[in-house]
Amino acid sequence: MITVKSRVIVLTLAGLAWCAVVTLAIGGSQARAVEQCRFIAAKAEREACYQRQEAELAAKRKPPEPRRDTTIEALERMKHEDAALDRQIHSICRGC
Repeated sequence: MITVKSRVIVLTLAGLAWCAVVTLAIGGSQARAVEQCRFIAAKAEREACYQRQEAELAAKRKPPEPRRDTTIEALERMKHEDAALDRQIHSICRGC
């Protein structure tokens, strides 16, 4: 007869095994991509494979472009809108 305690242990071990399988599936694919160049027999093809991988890694490591400060642009746009509104009001009111 299975007790509650043994059932908890079995479920915990099953959960840990599932986490290990998922971790290996996700992390293992990246390691396999790096390892495949090692097994290419022709030296020129192997070197080309390493260069492709190096270029891919460099592209991933490239820092993101700096964000532009949108507050300054918004203030300049508001300044132009305010100037246009002032011209409209001045043409209507004429200093009354």
